[in-house]
Amino acid sequence: MFDLLLKRARLVDDTVTDIAIQDGKIAALGDIDAEATKVVSLNSECYVSAGWIDLHVHCYPKSPIYHDQPDSVGVSTGVTTVIDAGSTGADDVDTFHELTRACATDVYALLNISRVGLIAQNELANMANIDADAAAAAIQRHPDFIVGLKARMSSSVVGENGITPLEKAKQIQTANGDLPLMVHIGNNPPNLDEITELLTSGDIITHCYNGKPNRILTPAGELRASVSGALKRGIKLDVGHGTASFSFEVAKQAIAMGILPHTISSDIYCRNRIDGPVHSLARVMAKFLAIGMTLAQVIDCVTANAAEAMRLKHKGQLAVGFDADLTVFTLKHQPVTLVDAENNALQADLDLVPLAAIRAGKGYMTEQGSAEHVFDL
Repeated sequence: MFDLLLKRARLVDDTVTDIAIQDGKIAALGDIDAEATKVVSLNSECYVSAGWIDLHVHCYPKSPIYHDQPDSVGVSTGVTTVIDAGSTGADDVDTFHELTRACATDVYALLNISRVGLIAQNELANMANIDADAAAAAIQRHPDFIVGLKARMSSSVVGENGITPLEKAKQIQTANGDLPLMVHIGNNPPNLDEITELLTSGDIITHCYNGKPNRILTPAGELRASVSGALKRGIKLDVGHGTASFSFEVAKQAIAMGILPHTISSDIYCRNRIDGPVHSLARVMAKFLAIGMTLAQVIDCVTANAAEAMRLKHKGQLAVGFDADLTVFTLKHQPVTLVDAENNALQADLDLVPLAAIRAGKGYMTEQGSAEHVFDL
C-alpha cells in the first residue's frame, strides 16, 4: 500500500510512467499495479519532473529590503525547494532557520559572508562585517540548513574594498569544508576578470547574463577570456534573473555560442514577484524556452543541475530513494509577452505553467492548477 500513486505521468522525454510514493520518498517507477491511499490519474497535457529547485531567491521575511514568504516563491509556484541567496549572515541566520521550519517548501540558505546580511545594499563596504569566526559558528550550528556561501561583488556592495571581500570569502570557504560559493556580479569595480581569477571548481557566478558593462561578453560580443578559463576550471553559470540582472540580448548571444546556464534561478522577492519582471521561476524558465533552449535542458537546470550545484544528493531526480519532490506542469500554446530586466519585450507563443508541487509526498496545488481543475491532490 503506497501513500500516493501518480498514474500516467508524462515525463519531459514524452515517456509515460507511474510514480509511487511512500514515506516521503519515491518508492517505485514503471507500470505499477498496486493499491495506494490516494491515486491520481494525470491527463496527457500534464508533465511531471523532479521538483523544481530555485537556488537564488530572497525569502527571509524579516529582511528590510529583499523579503518574501518561502511558500509564496516555493510550492505556490510549483517550486519544491528554494535556496535563499545571502539574505542573512551569521547574525540573523538562526531566526531565519526557525521561521522556515513550518514551511511546506524545503528551504535552505547561502550564508552571506557579511554577518549582518542584506540589511542594506552595501553590506561589504565595511570589512568589519566579514567575521570568519561568526560564519564558522553559524555553519556549525546549521549544517543541514546552510548549504553554501554568498558574496555580492559589485561596486554598490563593496564600496572601496574592491576584490578584498571575495578573497575573504574564499578563505571562509576553505576553512568550512569548501562549501559552494555563489558570487553576484554587477557593476565594477571589482572587474569581472579579477573576480573569475579567484574562483575555483564548483563556485557559481550568478547574474551570468546581466547586461551591464561588467558582463561575461566583450563589447565585440565574444566570451571574455577570463570567463572561458573559469568555465574550463569547473565554475558554474547561474541565471539569477532579478530586477536588474538579465538581458535577452546577452543570453541569446551567449547561448548561440554554446554558453548555456548550468542553473536557471529567479532572484525573486515580493516586489519583482508581484510587479515583475520575474513573477516566478516558471516565467523565467519560459524565457529560456523562447530563446532556444529545449524543455529537457531547461528542466535539467532547475532539477538535476541545481541539486548537484548545491550538493543536495537526495533531490533533483525521479529515481527510487530520492525525495518525493515533484512538479506537475503544462505547456500552453498561447501568446505571451516576456520582459527582461532591461524592459525589453519578447513575444512568444509558449508558456510554461506549473499546476502542482509535491513536496515529500504531500501535494500542493498552484493558483493555475486550482483554476485548471485538472486533478485533486
